[in-house]
Amino acid sequence: MWDRGPIRPSCWKKLVLGAAALAGPGTLIVVCILNAPAVRAQDAIDWQTKAGGKMAFDVASIKPSKGAFVPSNFPLDPSDNYGATNGRLSADDTLAGYIEFAYKVWETELQNREFSHLPKWVNTDRYNVEAQAATGNPTKDQMRLMMQALLADRFQLTAHFEIREVPVFQLRLAKPGKPGPKLISHADGPPCDKPGVSPVRDHPDFHFVCHTFSPFVDLGTTLLLGSRDVSMDVLAGTISEALAGPLAFGRPIIDKTGLTGRFDFTLEFARERRTPAGSDSPDASDPAGPTLLEALRDQLGLKLESTKASVPILVIDKVDRPSGN
Repeated sequence: MWDRGPIRPSCWKKLVLGAAALAGPGTLIVVCILNAPAVRAQDAIDWQTKAGGKMAFDVASIKPSKGAFVPSNFPLDPSDNYGATNGRLSADDTLAGYIEFAYKVWETELQNREFSHLPKWVNTDRYNVEAQAATGNPTKDQMRLMMQALLADRFQLTAHFEIREVPVFQLRLAKPGKPGPKLISHADGPPCDKPGVSPVRDHPDFHFVCHTFSPFVDLGTTLLLGSRDVSMDVLAGTISEALAGPLAFGRPIIDKTGLTGRFDFTLEFARERRTPAGSDSPDASDPAGPTLLEALRDQLGLKLESTKASVPILVIDKVDRPSGN
């Protein structure tokens, strides 16, 4: 049915490679959007039931896309970032991207390893999807369920979740009840419709975006990451992506901080990993700048603890190239 393809590069790997190849000191780069939340086994199943179970688009077409990339009319990611589209979906993405959207899975190293068994075209060939829901204002999760049905119909896709016990890091407060100076309650900062003060002195017009980790700033020897109005489980998952990329620990991160509500944060850390990839401890230091783990501790007041946990992994059982409209 398929041959073995390469492991999909994570968003963080693309991001760091892009920073190294394209950007000089002080350059602002936007490589990808990072919205990953912490892994919770039951979440992979519960959201589908809460959204209403199986449903399908009223009409839909799928065509190979050969031209310039055109962004979708709403973010095809597992986040809740969504604006009403009157039930319309217009997108240009790979099948892998559509699967991640449809099943609400995040681009972690564990998930990429599972997707490495898929044929190469799943990760490289883009398809234009134009679809319309029967109802006027479905939620983003309901659009996911409709995409599941479309992928099953046109790509003969079948998939299931497996719960596997794997090594993880727990994200905890370094000092009980005391977040760091760069992790502040969103209620104490500017609202999302106001930009606030730029975190980059040489770029006064630059601002982090609410609800998503989108701009990633290259400051030469260090990198700056941030967002506004996000939950701690979203922050934890984003750090998980970072550890799967430049630091190469390859473990999911689970939020155990006990912090509730929404937060604004900025995090500046060294571009290069300086701890051996096989190490079980993420501690390291370098005069060029703090490691990600040092920055977590000193700037956000957070630490990582090694343990094991049950993690949902999406397994693809079958997939074919799409049938005609």
